Amino acid sequence: MLAERLKATRLEEKITQKEISDKLKISQPSYAQWEKGIRVPNIERLQELAKILNTSTDYLLGNTDIKNQKQFDEDLEKSLDTFKSFDGKPMYDEDREKIREFLRKRMEDRLKDN
Repeated sequence: MLAERLKATRLEEKITQKEISDKLKISQPSYAQWEKGIRVPNIERLQELAKILNTSTDYLLGNTDIKNQKQFDEDLEKSLDTFKSFDGKPMYDEDREKIREFLRKRMEDRLKDN
């Protein structure tokens, strides 16, 4: 999973293996071994890769299908900000939290289906 996600995310971000290896101060062949699944980066390198690729370590490792949890959370909060009331009655924080949980689960399920 890691090898495939590294390559796919790198290509989506339009970054070359050489650019990533330069940022990590490693050789391009060393980086290429990660994308081929021959070797795996240590946790520190994985965290650096996630920053470079604008994603999360959980996404790279296959623990989630949400590429950028921070952006997802920001978008979710913006959406929830539009829900100040329902049927003329104020929405309580507890209601917003339940809606947040539902939407987060729904989006994760939708991403898994794709």
